[in-house]
Amino acid sequence: MNILTFDIEEWFHLLDHKSTRTAAEWGRYESRIHANMDRIFQLLADTNCRATFFCLGWVADQHPDVIRRIDAAGYEIATHSYAHQLAYEQTVTEFRDDLERSIKALQDVTGKPIRAYRAPGFSIKFLNRWVFPILVENGIEIDCSVFSARRAHGGDTAFGIGQPAIIDVDGYPLKEFPINTVPLLGQDMIFSGGGYFRLLPYPMIQRFTRQSPYVMTYFHPRDFDPAQPMIEDLSLTRKFKSYYGLKGCLPKLKRLLTDFEFIDVSEADRRIDWSSAVRKSWELTPTPV
Repeated sequence: MNILTFDIEEWFHLLDHKSTRTAAEWGRYESRIHANMDRIFQLLADTNCRATFFCLGWVADQHPDVIRRIDAAGYEIATHSYAHQLAYEQTVTEFRDDLERSIKALQDVTGKPIRAYRAPGFSIKFLNRWVFPILVENGIEIDCSVFSARRAHGGDTAFGIGQPAIIDVDGYPLKEFPINTVPLLGQDMIFSGGGYFRLLPYPMIQRFTRQSPYVMTYFHPRDFDPAQPMIEDLSLTRKFKSYYGLKGCLPKLKRLLTDFEFIDVSEADRRIDWSSAVRKSWELTPTPV
């Protein structure tokens, strides 16, 4: 089962960086989302693929036409938060307010309920698993935030899952679609999205996809925009992570979508026999006062 998803945000929505941190800084940068979305829509048309779009509420407010176009094409819309902030840096009140605001912004445009969520940067760690009950309280049925490997933002290796599972949240079954990994040289390797996908050669991605019973992809509009400006105050490491492989990402993904079948999150949800899925009452960290 291979699942195709896109995180819909602007090219300057880089996490954990002073000059791109909040909306107060975003006004300094040109918008490139329309041209970048054109590439995604053309890709999906060329490959006849369905996808789930995890959209920022901020995008819904600033560019409602983008959300309307996704919805009009029949693609599934989910939330990627409102203001693209790291969840583990937020207080409980900040997280709840941001989530509620994102859901309202998206529902106001589409008139449809939002049932799936992905945290910016997969920023759910052991210490902020308290977010799961808040998701449930707000009608979220599916979470796609677990990144069970080490990474700069987020990462919760203690989850120990690489396949769809049920998180028991006070008796409520929250369906979890984590990022998948493959073992390589004793480490858990990520290959199915973002900078990892841009960095790896296609034959390696093809091989990993073929040997994986479950693949969860994630891409951003900026991944397909080699002409985007350079944010100059990034460190050399961040520049490499953010800009390497942009030119080849679109044709690489088009080849992958041609070589393998991909579905959206809703279709994956329908195909899974949840009664036999891994189900754990994982330790949820207490909600801070």
